[in-house]
Amino acid sequence: MFAIIDIETTGNGYKNGKITEIAIIQHNGIEITNSFSTLINPEMYIPNFITKLTGIDNKMVETAPKFYEVAKKIVEMTARRIFVAHNVNFDYRFIKEEFNRLGYDYNCKTMCTVKLARKLLPGHISYSLGKLCSDLDIEINNRHRAEGDVLATVKLFEILIEKNRIYNDTKNAGNIKLWNF
Repeated sequence: MFAIIDIETTGNGYKNGKITEIAIIQHNGIEITNSFSTLINPEMYIPNFITKLTGIDNKMVETAPKFYEVAKKIVEMTARRIFVAHNVNFDYRFIKEEFNRLGYDYNCKTMCTVKLARKLLPGHISYSLGKLCSDLDIEINNRHRAEGDVLATVKLFEILIEKNRIYNDTKNAGNIKLWNF
């Protein structure tokens, strides 16, 4: 079971920055089973360069829930699931830090679709989400918004699952698991 996640942030590093949007898609390895998406009031200023990139501005998040108001839902959506993201350390560190600020020790096993793509889809010039999706004809609607990027990551993840199955069948290594790369 997997929780595929994308976040948008204030652009500062995870120690000083905050989350402005989150999207989580539960996936059972075959299909999407549940989803959650929301803007988050970061309780701090969103810089203009982030607004230009994401379209998320201070006015949009003014009445959005604060992180502590959606924390329980995030835990429920990710519990007993592998936390999957494109460049997973970015998303995971921000979420883990938000929970640390609340006094909660948030821990999940993680899986990075960048690392998996490099292993299972060699030869790409860039493994950024945008470039990789372009190369693989994966449409990204609403780029640099959590829901748009996470839906593209789900499509990439499904390609990687299939490539991993083929890789394991070809190598006759049925004990290789997707998250061991």
